[in-house]
Amino acid sequence: MTITYDPQDPAYWDETDLRGEMTRVFDLCHGCRMCFKLCPAFPSLFEMVDEFDDQDAARMTPAQQDRVVDECFNCKLCYVICPYIPGQSEWELDFPRLMLRAEQVRHRNEKQSLKAKLTTQALGRTDLAGKANTALAPLANKAIGTPGSATRKLMEKTVGIAAQRMLPPYARQRFSTWFTKRRAAGATTAPGAGAAERTGTAVLFPTCIVEYQAPGVGQDLVKVCERNGVACELPEGEVCCGAPWLHAGDVDRFVEQGRKNVSVLAGALRAAGPDATVVVPQPTCSYVLKNDYVDYIGGPDAELVASRTQDAAEYLMGLHKDEGSPPLDTEFTGEVPEAVTYHAPCHLRAQNIGLKSRDLLKLTGTKITVVSECSGIDGTWGYRQENFEASRGVARKMANAVEKADNDAVAGDCHLANGAIVQETGRHPSHPVQFLARAYGIPEETRT
Repeated sequence: MTITYDPQDPAYWDETDLRGEMTRVFDLCHGCRMCFKLCPAFPSLFEMVDEFDDQDAARMTPAQQDRVVDECFNCKLCYVICPYIPGQSEWELDFPRLMLRAEQVRHRNEKQSLKAKLTTQALGRTDLAGKANTALAPLANKAIGTPGSATRKLMEKTVGIAAQRMLPPYARQRFSTWFTKRRAAGATTAPGAGAAERTGTAVLFPTCIVEYQAPGVGQDLVKVCERNGVACELPEGEVCCGAPWLHAGDVDRFVEQGRKNVSVLAGALRAAGPDATVVVPQPTCSYVLKNDYVDYIGGPDAELVASRTQDAAEYLMGLHKDEGSPPLDTEFTGEVPEAVTYHAPCHLRAQNIGLKSRDLLKLTGTKITVVSECSGIDGTWGYRQENFEASRGVARKMANAVEKADNDAVAGDCHLANGAIVQETGRHPSHPVQFLARAYGIPEETRT
């Protein structure tokens, strides 16, 4: 049994070794139980071990261990509260990365069903789907936009995407197309007071969600940055961060995607200078750039990208609090609701940067209610047919909290989690940078 989270270590891929490490970790988790309410994986684990008279996790069968793996959706919140994490305990326990290791070993050993593999292909090829569906947006949205329709039932049967899951529609114009046309036209947003003193550059990593489905988030991020004197760059050659492949266990495809991004982003950072930062408006993707590229790709370029990547709100609040430059413009002449419910996504909380989006929203003067319950989406886990009901069960606590707050508006950083909020409550959240843009009086772009 080896305590390793390094995919370059030969023992990482040894299934016997993996099973031994799972036994060690499951025994520690069973004795601690701090994570009992986070996801279905832990209650199942504790229930199975409790059935043994001696409560020894070593008596679990491989099938029982695999059940825990299947029910873990890698929200990473257990890592946030775990007392045994690497660097803070001799036990060196990283449950999310152990579950990823188990998925990856199963994938490499061909122990996944054909349907699971087809679902991974459908969810993993985000750039291919995005390019095709933005080109055919009206038809594509009509085909996939109605949960439970005949088309969606066919999708569920063939590629395993839950028929009742609400899917985000595709835009007719991609974010990169908008950015290029706007740059060619010389358009900018008027800077706020003192903004001309800034020298930093935001190297945008819009993510496949913003590129193909939510370009408005990227558009408002650009305009908010420009209003505060920050130049934005969008380097060519970026692709999906690869998270769907990683979470499904396909390390090879994840590394292939990641190497492309690492090369592009490292080059852009060096070209833009030491004050440049990779700015990411979706938390799963910023987590991948900050953490997973270093683990699975490694090298100076991956470390450079990781060290200079920030979530969008993290970046903006960093500017605001930087003593060496002026604060953000706080002249809000646009629409500011009296109260807003802010949903803090799991993959943003797992970055341990604090609630920067909450702080950003507070600048407008609105009253904030924070909801930190999981949406049950977590990458693509909640999109799979076999996980749909469990996903909705997890999301119920989040929905109850949003409904209890009953505020004028809802905001959230994760577009997929926001989709779960729509599905469970009918409320339509906006990204915090969109909230800020409207507060500035910056009009929303006409969606095309």
